[in-house]
Amino acid sequence: AASGLRAGCGYRAANGGFSPAPPVPQLLYGGKLDFLVFDYLSEITMSLLTAAKARSPVLGYTPDFVSAAMAPYIKDIHRKGVRVISNAGGINPLACAAALQEVAKKADVDLKIAVVAGDDLMSEKENLKGTGITDLESGRQFPKSIHSMNVYLGARPISRALDLGADIVVTGRCVDSGIVLGPLIHSFGWNRDEFDLLAAGSLAGHLIECGAQCTGGIFTDWHAVPDWHNIGFPIVECSSEGDFILSKPPDTGGLISFGTVAEQLVYELGNPRQYLLPDVTCDFSEVSITEIPGFDGGAVKVHGAKGSPPSTFYKVNATYLDGFRATAVCPVGGPKAVQKGKRTAESILQRTRLIFSQLGYEDYSAVNIQVLGSEDTYGPHARRSIDGQGPREAVIWLAVHHKQKEAVEIFSREIAPAGTGM
Repeated sequence: AASGLRAGCGYRAANGGFSPAPPVPQLLYGGKLDFLVFDYLSEITMSLLTAAKARSPVLGYTPDFVSAAMAPYIKDIHRKGVRVISNAGGINPLACAAALQEVAKKADVDLKIAVVAGDDLMSEKENLKGTGITDLESGRQFPKSIHSMNVYLGARPISRALDLGADIVVTGRCVDSGIVLGPLIHSFGWNRDEFDLLAAGSLAGHLIECGAQCTGGIFTDWHAVPDWHNIGFPIVECSSEGDFILSKPPDTGGLISFGTVAEQLVYELGNPRQYLLPDVTCDFSEVSITEIPGFDGGAVKVHGAKGSPPSTFYKVNATYLDGFRATAVCPVGGPKAVQKGKRTAESILQRTRLIFSQLGYEDYSAVNIQVLGSEDTYGPHARRSIDGQGPREAVIWLAVHHKQKEAVEIFSREIAPAGTGM
């Protein structure tokens, strides 16, 4: 008979939408978990954490993981024997582990904390510059002002840390699904060449990696999602054969349905037949999602993932210093509000460009004007008003980019008299 385990996923920062309800209490006390996983990292998060570490060597991880997610509950986590895996280490997982150790010490609990390192490639910067590496999408040359470089590691280091008895595993940059696949490899002993199983475990991780997204957090049919304010965070109950059930704690809001899970399945997927990960190349094109009736809180059964060997390459996320950016937002009311908003934004740009010219500054590197309410977001698919006048209320959204900080500061000063909020 297949054995099973339960893992619940907490926060997703920056890239995963807003989390309206704290996930740890509902998952810890209502989830009956073996593992509690936290996914905090997005590409922009790595850039922000790099800037934080530049200010202080003890920063560079997500502090909320330590102070909000772990510190208030660490005694109960220890008492229940729930093991924790998180990529909250960011670009400084050792500092994150040290902060966790202090929390455990104050709570008088003995926890083995492991760190997965090796994703930081900054020591290889000069070597990589000479190899002719270019940007994956644009083909641009290797930037001169590299700020950070981190490789997306897989699940094997996590499973190894668990094999060695870790209660908490803190990683830096790894693939999001790896924080779920790692516990599955550890628990079921899946081998490196059992690619269908590795693909199934990666799918489980992919579906819950963004926290409450798969339970209706950003569902297209948002009006069908009940009690969004108390949305339930996802739990996967996995078998050693690769099938799993996705559910949420009882007495929580949100929605688990074919639609909510299918939307998360295709989220950031690219080619569904060739989803590239460090441990396996996944084929999700024949995945089946079946709603389970009568399940408290709602649930679906998922199976059908296929796998093949991974490539010989790793994906790398690099950040570099490329100037300064400012964004302004301003409401506009009255007849022809859209036209007025565009005229206002263009006038601000003209005025600041005159000042730049007088001071010998270059022009903006990039400018983005949107008038929210005019359906600018929809581009050529926008629907204009019947009477041709447009809405009587709109919002200017104006973003600028410049190589020099002083130029952006001029923009910020000049836009204030127009009544905008920065």
